[in-house]
Amino acid sequence: MIKKAVTSFLSLSLASVLAFAGCSSQSTQQTGNQSEGSTQTANAGEKVTLSFMHLWPEGSSKQHNMIVKDIIQEFQAAHPNVTIKTEILENEQYKNKLKVLSASNELPDVGMTWAAGFLEPYVKGKLFAPVDDILAGGLKESFVPGTTEAYAVDNKTYALPVELNIVPVYYNKAIFAKYNLQPPQTYEEFQSVVKTLADNGVPPIALGNKDRWTGSLWYMYLADRIGGAEALKKAIDRSGTFEDPSLVQAAGEVQKLVDMNAFVKGFNGLSNDEGKSEFMNGKAAMYLMGTWELPNYTTNESVPKEFRDSIGFFKFPSVAGGKGNVDSWVGGPGVGLFVAENSKVKEEAKQFAKFFVEKWGEQSVTKAGVIPATKVDTSKVQLPQMYIDILSELNKASNITLFADVQMSPGVAQTHLNMIQSLFGKEVPPEEFAKKHEEALAQEQK
Repeated sequence: MIKKAVTSFLSLSLASVLAFAGCSSQSTQQTGNQSEGSTQTANAGEKVTLSFMHLWPEGSSKQHNMIVKDIIQEFQAAHPNVTIKTEILENEQYKNKLKVLSASNELPDVGMTWAAGFLEPYVKGKLFAPVDDILAGGLKESFVPGTTEAYAVDNKTYALPVELNIVPVYYNKAIFAKYNLQPPQTYEEFQSVVKTLADNGVPPIALGNKDRWTGSLWYMYLADRIGGAEALKKAIDRSGTFEDPSLVQAAGEVQKLVDMNAFVKGFNGLSNDEGKSEFMNGKAAMYLMGTWELPNYTTNESVPKEFRDSIGFFKFPSVAGGKGNVDSWVGGPGVGLFVAENSKVKEEAKQFAKFFVEKWGEQSVTKAGVIPATKVDTSKVQLPQMYIDILSELNKASNITLFADVQMSPGVAQTHLNMIQSLFGKEVPPEEFAKKHEEALAQEQK
């Protein structure tokens, strides 16, 4: 769960404001060349200070921090009347302080937020400003489809996405070659690959489903490929139902994979890290996981080069007769930039937020190994081939479906995750799996 930061962060809410102690003393502050002053209403050319709070300290996020510094310097050079004052906090400190500042309506002019469940309480409290006016100037088209929508509430967008993760199927080319296998394009071909590997005593798929969200990725893709990109979304937002035949069929396909011995032995009791180790040590042939794993297969020198060179990826295959598109991905954005609704320099804040995401998109891949939420022109960057291939896929993505448990309220998400583990453990039939989701969603509406 740690790796899938977007999920753990987005499940938080503002139900209770935590007492803030010690964060200020542990934060790092940087200023521009001008002296600090109180934030003020900006007239043309008037010197103003804009506050920016982020969560990439120099110690733990050196490359991210360096890029932020460069962007700030570039913005201040282009806007000599603006000084950007930054406050930098570690992850948990950041989240805690954001809650405290929101209670007194003293948010920074620009800050970082997560999507969906994390974002909504701030929007309902009228703390974040809509940023659709920034997107309307052509900026929206620079984002990968589906990313800005993750920050929308009631058809208004409240943050600009910075990072993005999608979920490919990684595979060991050496194992595939040994058994004369090719990356499958159809689900029928995928099942054939699984059968060949299992028949030869090779664990087809690395999975640690003790963490549960890992198994949810498999269910989500099957739901997408069978029912189309909207089936699962509609079931969650209540314009549809989990008892949709395509979603029940997807649950059934999960159990068919279990019956085929598709997953490593004991998968339901293994953590994600334990399951991943079966892939990293060359025992399992495939691993479905987010693009935060890319450095392990490209630039991470602590991983043997021979192994890194043997890893490829493929898109989750199409299902015969299904409504899904093979260019539709499961994934989700990481952090995004918000502008405070009560900022006294809102226009400058919006200008900076726009400038930041544009510059971040140009630099984050090459300097930090981070895939941005904006499209990347791969012809202009020097990257490992796998990065280029993933970015090329992102540029033609037809849809990105946000992680299911992130779309849900915390209570329903727990039901979903528990039922995922029960489904993979064959403790419930597909119909019961769907029914339990319906009951949890109905209870939430009361």
